Amino acid sequence: MKAIRRFTVRPVLPEPLRPLSDLARNLRWSWHAETRDLFQSVDPEHWAASGNDPVRLLGSVPPARLAELAEDRHFLRRLAEVAGDLDDYVTGGRWYQDQSAELPAAVAYFSPEFGITAALPQYSGGLGILAGDHLKAASDLGVPLIGVGLLYRHGYFRQTLSRDGWQQEHYPVLDPNELPLALLKEPDGTPAQVSLALPGGRSLHARVWLAQVGRVPLLMLDSDVEENDLGGRGVTDRLYGGGSEHRLLQEMLLGIGGVRAVRAYCRLTGHPEPEVFHTNEGHAGFLGLERIAELAAAGLDFDPALEAVRAGTVFTTHTPVPAGIDRFDRELVAHHFGPDAELPGIDVERILQLGMETYPGGEPNLFNMAVMGLRLGQRANGVSLLHGNVSREMFSGLWPGFDPDEVPITSVTNGVHAPTWVAPEVFRLGARQIGGRRTEDAMTVGGSERWDAVGEIPDQDIHELRRVLREQLVTEVRERLRASWRQRGAGTAELGWIDGVLDPDVLTIGFARRVPSYKRLTLMLRDRDRLMDLLLHPERPIQIVVAGKAHPADDGGKRLVQELVRFTDDPRVRHRIVFLPDYGMAMAQKLYPGCDIWLNNPLRPLEACGTSGMKAALNGCLNLSVLDGWWDEWFQPDFGWAIPTADGTGTDPDRRDDIEAAALYDLLEQRVTPRFYERGESGLPDRWIEMVRQTLTLLGPKVLAGRMVREYVERLYTPAAHAHRAMTADAARELAVWKARVRSAWHDVSVDHVETSVSTVTATAELGTTLTLRVRVGLGDLAPDDVEVQVVSGRVDPEDHIADASTVPLKPVVGPDTDGRWTYEGPLSLARTGPYGYTVRILPSHRLLASSAELGLVAVPAEDLGEGAGVLMR
Repeated sequence: MKAIRRFTVRPVLPEPLRPLSDLARNLRWSWHAETRDLFQSVDPEHWAASGNDPVRLLGSVPPARLAELAEDRHFLRRLAEVAGDLDDYVTGGRWYQDQSAELPAAVAYFSPEFGITAALPQYSGGLGILAGDHLKAASDLGVPLIGVGLLYRHGYFRQTLSRDGWQQEHYPVLDPNELPLALLKEPDGTPAQVSLALPGGRSLHARVWLAQVGRVPLLMLDSDVEENDLGGRGVTDRLYGGGSEHRLLQEMLLGIGGVRAVRAYCRLTGHPEPEVFHTNEGHAGFLGLERIAELAAAGLDFDPALEAVRAGTVFTTHTPVPAGIDRFDRELVAHHFGPDAELPGIDVERILQLGMETYPGGEPNLFNMAVMGLRLGQRANGVSLLHGNVSREMFSGLWPGFDPDEVPITSVTNGVHAPTWVAPEVFRLGARQIGGRRTEDAMTVGGSERWDAVGEIPDQDIHELRRVLREQLVTEVRERLRASWRQRGAGTAELGWIDGVLDPDVLTIGFARRVPSYKRLTLMLRDRDRLMDLLLHPERPIQIVVAGKAHPADDGGKRLVQELVRFTDDPRVRHRIVFLPDYGMAMAQKLYPGCDIWLNNPLRPLEACGTSGMKAALNGCLNLSVLDGWWDEWFQPDFGWAIPTADGTGTDPDRRDDIEAAALYDLLEQRVTPRFYERGESGLPDRWIEMVRQTLTLLGPKVLAGRMVREYVERLYTPAAHAHRAMTADAARELAVWKARVRSAWHDVSVDHVETSVSTVTATAELGTTLTLRVRVGLGDLAPDDVEVQVVSGRVDPEDHIADASTVPLKPVVGPDTDGRWTYEGPLSLARTGPYGYTVRILPSHRLLASSAELGLVAVPAEDLGEGAGVLMR
């Protein structure tokens, strides 16, 4: 019989055990080994059955066991120590509190998904895991962050396989009362709510759940409330589900509702109001509109309000391809804003202008969330050095007249939260070498000096560690594989072969990620005979563990999964290659440490960062990857291998896959497997162990989320907070008026004449020569204070394009003349040999601009101006 109503009955803990409840509801337990060990000791059997979830554990432990623990003096001492440690962690000063700069009072961090722990399944892949690691690292460093997301009642889907290997999706219902969450409540005890106005006089209401991530509060909005109709209740049903309107409502709730939730949280708790708002991908971009509406309500017009919002906003893009960006039909967006819907005080046309693709090649009728994010954020970044380059190229249409490398999008390379992803055995080995506190600092704050001591760990210890981790993975794989085959309909009598799957002494390769086509799940199958030879080699075999989910609507991705599964089902190789369904955090935490090689073979440059290889590296796993994302930035032969790419414009996709797969097989046959199996004089694979050591000492400090968050604080959050403080209402009005004046007058700005102090008849000059440039410019109705006139110089290619350019400002010396022209002068130093060139340009200039490219305006010499238009010397 089916129940007509469901309750969550919470245990009543004996008074001495009350601190267990606080420990369970602060998600620091998900990365703090001592807290997890404490919960395991409550009841090891129930701990395993709960999936290592303290909230579920406490709801299942028999009262007699709780009564016994309440009298156990040893347990109570441990409980007091762990509870005291948490109190010190959340209240004591950390890295952020030791900084002397005027840092932001608070930062609001918005993301559509957060991967904190498997016990709170609110993530689909890398974006969410990165967001979770960002919150954890901010907590470790003491950064006053407020996370903002949605609470999806079905989370992301659970994956199983049919008998013939086809992916099947399941959406289990999550009860927030069974999760490590608490409702945000008003002083009278009623749940705090935010509301959005919908077309036709309807409203969308949402409660705010609070997850405590160490020191960082994470606010999660939930529309499944009685005040909503059926459609409204379903807005937060599942992650990345539904059609366009469903996604639009989710993103309006995340952005607009999220700002309102932050305001409510700060009002109710006294937390400082954020000075900086960080948009993790375009999904939360509407937060800028809500903040404009707040300022409009306080008396600012739209344009100065826009400037004030931009000053304190940071936008991070994770998408290397236009197809990965959310875009909505213009009319759909217009329908949900304006007098009869949300933000009635803002002209709908002004809203639409923020997201329109008004650049060559753009779709004029589509509203682009990333474009809006860039227009609403004064500071923007990609997530690796290469991805920063790709992003500047991809969005260069928003800054016409500028070379892509001058587009104001920087990069902060992602990192991973070491305490979450480092196996306990690896941590213990480090602690034995340098002490527990130094090891913890090394994994959170970073700093290469803390990692150097890893280089002194004996070869034998590293070798034994790697085998223990591999052995644990073999056990885990067999358990998961058996469960998967049972789900596929196999009987126990058919599964005896699973006891021989994988070998703890065989080179183990891991490949686990989402399954879009560009990540090329099946590249390893390109030449099946060669792969079989590698798997079954008599002296140097390999074994491969594969996992990954295809998006429910992506049948192409599902076919890739099925193709791989059918290969792994082959009785000839199934003991050497396996596919594990339902890839998630719990599986990943076993998989990364247990592999010797982490394989990544995307189509370059479509991997924005690719943090899975970082997590593997922190456990002493070597990377074998295409030079894409973070690996392009930090690869060295000392600690891994680069798969060559065939990315020439003339190479068709099939041929490219053939070439790159062959390169992968060659590396495995000729370099990777010999290195793993060869033994030195000590009887150990000393050259392999040295690569593991180099991975830990050289890559370890770089791949940390602590390093990443410190970069955000220093390079983006702090400048944004200073800009926010400078952007008073009067300053915002001044900047808005100035921008409007510059835009209207720019058509009269021109470079009219350029001359130098030497003859260029021979088109040569000696290194070290300094030329004097004299430039005549037209400024129209603008004044010299409104612009900067620059000389741009550097090496030139055969087409006279300047590369590796340097810029020097010129100074006005005469003007205006009778024609209204100004004369500027300045030096040009010839500091390089070889083909060299220069040009002159005029840019807008104002003290409140974050970048001279901000307005997308530039004036350069006309093509027929001769010397000033291009090359000076060849």
